[in-house]
Amino acid sequence: MRRMIPSLQSLICFEAAAKHKTYTHAAQELSMTQSAVSRQIQQLEEFLNLPLFHRVRHGVELTVAGEQYLKNIKTHLLGLEHSTLDLMSHQGLGGTLKLGVVPTFATRWLLPRLHRFNEKYPEITIHLETSTKPFLFSEQIFDAAIYAGTPAQVENWPGTTAHFLMQEDVVAVCSPTLIRKFFPDLIQNQSPSTLDLSPEQLSQLPLLQQTTRPAIWKEWFDSLAYNAPYAMEGQRHELFSMLAVAATHHLGVALIPQMLIEKELSRGELMIVSSHKLSGSRCYYFVYAEQPHNPIMLKFIEWLEQETITRSNATTNY
Repeated sequence: MRRMIPSLQSLICFEAAAKHKTYTHAAQELSMTQSAVSRQIQQLEEFLNLPLFHRVRHGVELTVAGEQYLKNIKTHLLGLEHSTLDLMSHQGLGGTLKLGVVPTFATRWLLPRLHRFNEKYPEITIHLETSTKPFLFSEQIFDAAIYAGTPAQVENWPGTTAHFLMQEDVVAVCSPTLIRKFFPDLIQNQSPSTLDLSPEQLSQLPLLQQTTRPAIWKEWFDSLAYNAPYAMEGQRHELFSMLAVAATHHLGVALIPQMLIEKELSRGELMIVSSHKLSGSRCYYFVYAEQPHNPIMLKFIEWLEQETITRSNATTNY
C-alpha cells in the first residue's frame, strides 16, 4: 500500500521557501532554478489539496495550514538528516544514541564520565541535548532521556518506559567564607570539609532557593520537625548548577545533590554543613519509548548502571 508521503524534494523546497519567504532565494540555497522550486511547491500543494503559501508584494508568506505543516515536518527532516550523517560517519558500523538530559546532570555528572563509555564502545556516538521538562518522543528526535522527577511524573509520561537509575538525595552546602562570616568560632585557621549545624543555625544563613522546587527548604526543615519562619525566602535560581555557583560565591546555603558538586567539595569551595540529607521524592530515570530495546541502548543502560554503582560507593566513602 503506497504511503501518503509527498516527495522529499518538494518538502525540502517548501522548507527553504518558508525560511526565505521567496522562491528566488530558496532556489539559490538549493542550487535550483526559481521555476523548479515553484513547480515542486505546486506539486506539493496539489498532493495536499490545499495552498501552503499566498503571494505578497516582495515574495510569499505561509498560510495557516502552511505554518502548521512546516512545524510538523521540520523535526522529521532534521531527523532524516541526522540519521544520514550518522550512518555516513560510522560507515554502517556502530551507531548513535540521541539523549535528552536534564542540564546540570548532563554537565556535572554524565559528561565527565562519558569518556569511559567512549573508550569501551568507540563505535557508538552519544548526542546530548538538554531539557528540563518531559517531552513526547513522537514529536522530538530523541531515542531516550535521562530525567529527574517523581514516580508519579514518570508513570504519567505517555508512551514511555522508565528505568530507575538513582535517588536524588540533597545536602546542605555553602562556602567556608560564609560560615566564617556568620559563625566565626566554628572555623579557625583550617576549614573542615563538613560541619553539622543545627536547623536553628542553618535558618540564620541566607537560603538559596530553586525555582523549580520552591518548597525544598521548607521540606528540609519539616523533615527535622523544625519551624523555620523564613524557609521560603532567598534568591531563586532555576538549575542546581546555578545554585552551586551562587553558593561558591558566598551568596547563601543551598540544597544540592552531592553527586553534582563533587569538584567543589574536593576543592574546598563548598562544604557540607549538616549531616542531615533530604531524601527527595525525585529520582533519576532513563526513559525511552515503549518499543523493544536496540543493542546500543542496552549497552548504554548497562554502562549507566555500573557508573551509578561506582558513584554510590564513592559517595559512601566521601
